[in-house]
Amino acid sequence: MSARGAPIWIALYATNKWEVSKAMLTRAERAGCLAVAVTVDRNGGRNQETLFRLQRTDTRDCATCHDRSSLQATYQRRPMYDGVDLSGLDNILSSALTWDSIKRIRDTTKMKVVIKGLLAHEDATEAVKAGVDAIIVSNHGARSEDGGRSTIDALPEMVDAVGGNLPVLVDSGFRRGTDIVKALCLGASGVCVGRPYIWGLGAFGQPGVERVLELLRVELAAAMQQVGAPAVKRLVPALVRRA
Repeated sequence: MSARGAPIWIALYATNKWEVSKAMLTRAERAGCLAVAVTVDRNGGRNQETLFRLQRTDTRDCATCHDRSSLQATYQRRPMYDGVDLSGLDNILSSALTWDSIKRIRDTTKMKVVIKGLLAHEDATEAVKAGVDAIIVSNHGARSEDGGRSTIDALPEMVDAVGGNLPVLVDSGFRRGTDIVKALCLGASGVCVGRPYIWGLGAFGQPGVERVLELLRVELAAAMQQVGAPAVKRLVPALVRRA
């Protein structure tokens, strides 16, 4: 918090061990986090075909730098897992999240609770019933399942399902200001930026991140002018049409 100089969120990958999630929630709340974003779109793992192909040609031995004998050994050097008992787990992801899990998280923390990874309107309706504070329509950037539904396609029905009872954010595949305009027209409260800022960070560090965000702002403003919207609140469904 002190380094950021502003409120921050924590992204929670809830494991199959409640004590781990509780420790993370308690630590984040104590540190002053404003919200916890619970990732729910990675329950089944993923098939990283490109990674597996490249591993055959990479002769480096990861064991020379990383102890991967157990999950505890892999993560124990990361500050966020300091003092957290990961014994008995073979993955930091949860394969058994339910709506009761979300309610348990809701009852455990005073932070805002955001669910990230919903694509079905039925889940959006359940999120409202569970008392969460917002949802993020996300397919994890298609990194979990590349044959799944696009978020821009799911967005309208998700907005309808929550009925204005909570904010609906969206991510996955938003690369240009025109993409952001489309999402805002379709009812999104905001658009989350994933890979673009990482690309900027990897190439040029902090200036790269700042430049990526600047480009998105400039493109957003230009796209708004093109559709005749003088303010974000004037971005309405009538301004977009399905191809």
